Amino acid sequence: MIAVRDPNGFRPLVMGRREDGSIVFASETCAFDITDTKYERDVEPGEMIVVDKNGMNSYYPLPKASPSLCILEYIYFARPDSSIFGESVYKVRKNLGRFLARELPVPADVVIPVPDSANIAALGYAEESGISYQSGLIRSHYIGRTFIEPDQKIRDFGAKIKYNVVRNVVEGKRVIVVDDSIMRGTTSRKIIKMIRNAGAKEIHLRVSAPPTISPCYYGIDIPTHNELIAATHTIEEIRKYLRVDSIAYLSVESMNRAVMDHKGGGFCNACFTAQYPVEFQSELGNQKSLFKEYQVEERVVY
Repeated sequence: MIAVRDPNGFRPLVMGRREDGSIVFASETCAFDITDTKYERDVEPGEMIVVDKNGMNSYYPLPKASPSLCILEYIYFARPDSSIFGESVYKVRKNLGRFLARELPVPADVVIPVPDSANIAALGYAEESGISYQSGLIRSHYIGRTFIEPDQKIRDFGAKIKYNVVRNVVEGKRVIVVDDSIMRGTTSRKIIKMIRNAGAKEIHLRVSAPPTISPCYYGIDIPTHNELIAATHTIEEIRKYLRVDSIAYLSVESMNRAVMDHKGGGFCNACFTAQYPVEFQSELGNQKSLFKEYQVEERVVY
């Protein structure tokens, strides 16, 4: 069995050990909880671990690179019951919500999340602001994540049947809707329309990440630049398109502070800043020769 992590560490990879001594690898630690596996450590960026009948060997066949851990793993992709990059996803998301409430307060009666990935950020927002947290949107778990669907008609249909509003939570209320991110804006628009039709007095959208302005070239299927609503529209234009009373995004600075409160930096936030840590066009062409050109460092692990 061979496990390899990219030199920049964009994606998480963790290693655990079972009681019988067998080694287990996973993207997130939540996988260990259901397999009776004890977390041992993260696989380091650029590390290759080979497990065979003779034991486990660790190699470093790739050039060292600056850590560029994907910050969107904390914001959106990872499960809240996991630890990635050495820190609890739950803690980081709650921290993002707290920073969002401090930076972008608004008078309201209730805070509701767009489930499920915004649940913890909304809880952090509610606790920091003192506004009641309620589950005003119910999500069908038979429907997957809509922004990564390849076809717009599929995304539209998925958004219609994925969520339903709890009317007595929002009717006649000033509602803060917390979402983790906005890509195209199509799903957000449909959700806002549903909440408005359920009788919400005011709707204030708060996003626990900065505007997504650039695609990802490191393993996440983020839409092209022209499809990203924040790349082609002003905040006011987005507000009008979504038909909310106000919209505000967490700043890049607050996002970085919220995450770095739990981890010492070294994150990739290119989807929010367009500052790519790796020149993807030139680097991808060189990948085939890296193993041949670099001196392999070996470390035996018992």
